[in-house]
Amino acid sequence: MNVSEKPQNNDECVVHDHPIPPEEMGRYSVSRDPAAEQDIANYVHAQARDETVQHVERVKTEYVLGETYEIWDVTTDANRWWVITNPTNLYSQQHFPSLDYTFSFHLGLMMRLRSGPEGPNSSEPDPFDEVFRREEQAKIRFNRAVESEDYQAVGMQLRECLITLIAVMRRRIEIPPNVEKPQDANFIEWTNVLLNELCSGRRNKELRAYIRVTSEKTWQLVNWLTHDRDANKTATSIAIEGCDMVVGHCIQLIQMNRTDRTETCPLCSSRNIRSHFDIFIEPDGAYFDTCAVCGWSSHPGDHEEGGKSN
Repeated sequence: MNVSEKPQNNDECVVHDHPIPPEEMGRYSVSRDPAAEQDIANYVHAQARDETVQHVERVKTEYVLGETYEIWDVTTDANRWWVITNPTNLYSQQHFPSLDYTFSFHLGLMMRLRSGPEGPNSSEPDPFDEVFRREEQAKIRFNRAVESEDYQAVGMQLRECLITLIAVMRRRIEIPPNVEKPQDANFIEWTNVLLNELCSGRRNKELRAYIRVTSEKTWQLVNWLTHDRDANKTATSIAIEGCDMVVGHCIQLIQMNRTDRTETCPLCSSRNIRSHFDIFIEPDGAYFDTCAVCGWSSHPGDHEEGGKSN
């Protein structure tokens, strides 16, 4: 046999040289999440209006400092994109070929936006804007302080910051008419009233006690600072950090119903429930929920009498 001739082997593996059409790739995915995929597709359609999404695939989920980031590979009729969530942004794979680099870039960008003076959603007013403004003013004065009376003045600004915090919370929390309302500047009593509404019940006893004690001690420290004729940098710095902590705790309590969702899946009882929007739900579009664990959906087109698993 001529050594230049290849032996015929009917068992030889043949690899095709043409790619699978993007719109067909979903058929071969082991794990699908149709509702989440549609959310990502809708986002890409909104950002790249002249492109049509052909394939969406979640390639990775990362957890950084308690935050969850989903990374999606999206193919359109013109480009290929990385889409990373929390908040959602897209990156051209032509310019960002490395997934690890893209994710690191996304993290850095989001952190800079969140730490910026205006934040990622500066066009949207925040009910705590006045509280943040007073905190910022106190920190600016602290950085310029030299004499004891300068540090006392910082304490006064921190005191006004805490009073403003109570005023903002009162506008967002409905107090029962039978509850006696303290005087406007009575920070400690108002804290007790608001905590009883925000985290009521026996199961929140320890949380309520912790925030009550923390808030009361911070208030006492700030008031002591305003009257201390020997006020100094260290004490003032601790007071600022204490106010930051109290403000942060209160904001988390206000947002608790949104962040600590108690809804559970009717099929598997998981709390991993996601909300989606479908513009095609009659009459004008509506939100629906899905379970990330078992696939249950509340979409009116996917269920009968309470939903079924996909």
